[in-house]
Amino acid sequence: MKLPVTALLCVLASLAATPAFANNPEVALSIREHRFEPAEVKVPAGQKVKLVVTNHDNTPEEFESHEMNREKLIPAGKTVTIFIGPLKPGRYPFFGEFNEKTARGVVIAE
Repeated sequence: MKLPVTALLCVLASLAATPAFANNPEVALSIREHRFEPAEVKVPAGQKVKLVVTNHDNTPEEFESHEMNREKLIPAGKTVTIFIGPLKPGRYPFFGEFNEKTARGVVIAE
């Protein structure tokens, strides 16, 4: 079976890109009762990190962080992936825009 050159190049490009994502540290976050769990997560400074956020509530929430320049809607009962970093050492607060009083957390890059 012969593949067109463009198809072959696409396959090779996707294989070359895969290891870059595989090496990213991964952190799991949950939303329960309009709160992030855990409310504090530690990540390695200087590396891109994959946040896997699962919303266990039956209402949507929006992950937002001005310091990390991220905003992502997490539908009720769904899981989303948010890439952050690489971050300099420090504290990076985040919150749930729909429940700002309770849905709060911080990423600590060390």
